[in-house]
Amino acid sequence: MIRNYQDLTTKEMSAVDKERTVVLIPLGAIEQHGPQAPLGTDYMIACAMPQYIKRELEAVDPDYPMLIFPAIPVGLSVEHMNFSGTITMKPDHYYSMLYDIAQSLAEHGFRKLAFLICHGGNRACADILSRQLRHDFGIYAFVLASGAFSDPEVLSTISEGNTWDFHGGEMETSMVMALHPETVKLEEAKTGYKKGGYSQKGAINFSNATALPWMAEDLETEDGTPIGIGGNPKGATAEKGEIILTRSARALIPAFLEIRDWKTRK
Repeated sequence: MIRNYQDLTTKEMSAVDKERTVVLIPLGAIEQHGPQAPLGTDYMIACAMPQYIKRELEAVDPDYPMLIFPAIPVGLSVEHMNFSGTITMKPDHYYSMLYDIAQSLAEHGFRKLAFLICHGGNRACADILSRQLRHDFGIYAFVLASGAFSDPEVLSTISEGNTWDFHGGEMETSMVMALHPETVKLEEAKTGYKKGGYSQKGAINFSNATALPWMAEDLETEDGTPIGIGGNPKGATAEKGEIILTRSARALIPAFLEIRDWKTRK
């Protein structure tokens, strides 16, 4: 049975099978997503994705043992701090907060956690934390990305001519339009491009093997104004967003089924 963690009473929580139950912890962010999308884009997705996952999981296992923890609204967003409204934590504070949550769960007997990454900047911290939690408490903290952005059906939602869809672009804007359309100002949308050294076809890129990790001001409009998004979001629609959210949830089901059956060691 999949339930919200906060909805249980302490008596009900005492009866939960902690050995089998997976605690899903969605990790969001409050940060700029261009002039057209809200600061809460990642947080909105973090709140919604567990419900899409729940629907997909219950279709294959109605008794899947999961508790959905409240989404964490703030994450690591220093790359966006030069844009108004962004909120970030320092890496050590963010790590400590997640560590304390996980330690509390471990002390109550839970053995399996799943961090759902709804903002890419949170991934590195979650990876480090996962190993430390396993060492310190013998619990398994799985790390799962929430967006299936390379899925063929998801890629097919990108408008013709929008050759580079990145942070705050068409796909993310579409996801918010499916969830909270009243927060999107599509008439304000502009296209963001890689600028500076990143615009060259050199060895250094945003990420991967040889990188200078990016800052939002590296993404500019055609006239050189920092905009902090990649690509053209003007083709975003709620229908596209629904496809992306559903496919992203469905892509995670094989992993969740493996987590269900994963044998932990005491």
